[in-house]
Amino acid sequence: MIEYENLGKLNAKYFMQYENSFTEFLKSGWYVLGKGVQSFETNFANYTNSNHCIGVASGLDALTISFLALDLPKGSEVIVAANSYIASVLSIKQAGLIPVLVEPCSDTYNIDPSEIEKSITSNTKAILCVHMYGKLCDMSSIMSIAKANNLKVIEDCAQAHGAKQGSDVAGSFGHINAFSFYPTKNLGALGDAGAIVTSDDKLADKVKALRNYGSHIKYQNIYIGMNSRLDECQARFLDIKLKDIYNITEHKRTLAQIYFRLLNSSKFILPIQSPDFFDVFHIFNIRHNKRDELKSYLEENGVKTEIHYPIPPHKQECFKETYDHLNFPITEEIHRTTLSLPISTIHSSDDIIHICELLNNFEA
Repeated sequence: MIEYENLGKLNAKYFMQYENSFTEFLKSGWYVLGKGVQSFETNFANYTNSNHCIGVASGLDALTISFLALDLPKGSEVIVAANSYIASVLSIKQAGLIPVLVEPCSDTYNIDPSEIEKSITSNTKAILCVHMYGKLCDMSSIMSIAKANNLKVIEDCAQAHGAKQGSDVAGSFGHINAFSFYPTKNLGALGDAGAIVTSDDKLADKVKALRNYGSHIKYQNIYIGMNSRLDECQARFLDIKLKDIYNITEHKRTLAQIYFRLLNSSKFILPIQSPDFFDVFHIFNIRHNKRDELKSYLEENGVKTEIHYPIPPHKQECFKETYDHLNFPITEEIHRTTLSLPISTIHSSDDIIHICELLNNFEA
């Protein structure tokens, strides 16, 4: 069986370093916002070419706190792609703002800049750019639109650690930007974890308080904040893995090129490649009209796959009254046909070659 992912195997190479780091942490007696968090924040800020990194408890918290830090008027509209993971939409709602869903590009699956322009109203205050599958949105175009319309830009970098447009890396474009370190991410913790990066000193200062009950000084609360601090253990584990992020990325990019080289592009819709973008392939998705049959065929032949994502946000039960009447044909077609193939550091080139052979032999 070729598993889609195996987190035990993925993290096995780091076990000794994790154990040593945990022992050091345990003996230190400082268990919240200690040296581990400080070290990771410094190193990840450098990695994202940002002046500040503030660790928080999850990717969803990173997004929500980012919106709270911007202090947009309640009820302001935030434009976001309709095919995003639901966390992106939830963060807007939880910050007291209004998500305005728009179609993505049919080839990149990222938000379509032309759809952004068509959806701007007098109440639009921000754009949330969700970098899907490990490819950056067209940030050059989006930042130009934002500047012309005085809009804030937030990057949702949960799937895009290290991805680039030109020489600029994920998290370095927007005013304030959010990362998830959920265990399956290219840079994954051993539990929930997230971070906010920004080069705006005032925003960074506010985020540090918001994650800590709205307080810079103990028992003095200047904002209505929350308890969302990056766990000291997770920060230490992430710092270890961050040193290996280049190798993680290159392995996944190497496997992706095997898919591109061997898969029959007349049978499957493959991700688009562009020399202007450096993709990190958190997910390698293909599309097929008989996706469910294809998924079953692969499993019957010993290959596990995933679907990212089977139901778009506007079709979720929690948004039924608000969005179910909306029509997003590109989004719905993506969700109906997308299939995520194995592409992990646990996989070998031979694994991917075998998967390609199976796929090319699939008869719909």
